[in-house]
Amino acid sequence: MQLVGCQFDIQWENREANFATVRRLLSQVEIEDGALIVLPEMFSSGFSMNVDRVAESVPSETESFLQEVAREYNAWTLGGLVFSSEDGKGSNELSVFDPKGQLVGHYQKNHCFSYTGEDENYESGDDILIFDWQGILVCPSICYDLRFPELYRRGTKAEAELFLVIANWPEARIDHWTTLLRARAIENQGYTLGVNRVGSDPKWNYPGQSVLFDPHGAEIINAGAEERAFTAEIHREVVTEWRESFQAIKDMKF
Repeated sequence: MQLVGCQFDIQWENREANFATVRRLLSQVEIEDGALIVLPEMFSSGFSMNVDRVAESVPSETESFLQEVAREYNAWTLGGLVFSSEDGKGSNELSVFDPKGQLVGHYQKNHCFSYTGEDENYESGDDILIFDWQGILVCPSICYDLRFPELYRRGTKAEAELFLVIANWPEARIDHWTTLLRARAIENQGYTLGVNRVGSDPKWNYPGQSVLFDPHGAEIINAGAEERAFTAEIHREVVTEWRESFQAIKDMKF
């Protein structure tokens, strides 16, 4: 099973430029049929608090782009975007599409980042999303969610085997990023992929370091600090065999 991550310098509040960058980077790697392509948090706009400017219209341009990429590569696509909520605040979400361009589901970020004022501009969600990617159950999340292990326990209880974290995670706390991703992999005995951005926005610098850990916490790939698309292979039996031989999950008290 092939995962494809894409970390890049997101152009501030510029959908078309970001769509073009994603297309360029994806064209530089070999993408297998049925792969899962993962793009960062708010990949079409950057981590903007200007909800009126970056929220999707109806129909959504960013979702249309994700559909086009899914059909072009015969792959699953997942990426972050912004919707408007009924009270005028935004909703920081991700959307997932299958290879036919059909919507699989949405996930709304459960934990808005109060340190940056995200909670003043965006509503937090309550539900998790679990979707079946060719027999592997996937639980996606967004950036600051990574600091809250109970969310991932909910995913584990739902038998998730692959955890995804899409992010705009800044350079100042990058050690926390890799440490927490590894911890989520170890404690939930599942693959954990974090896809971050590079470059800068008006407030922060971003170092990339998109990384995949296996269920033992071993690093499979680290994308470094450069703008790039990258691929990695995962194997479901690694999860099932480890969970069967070392039954920590069965000993959990949910």
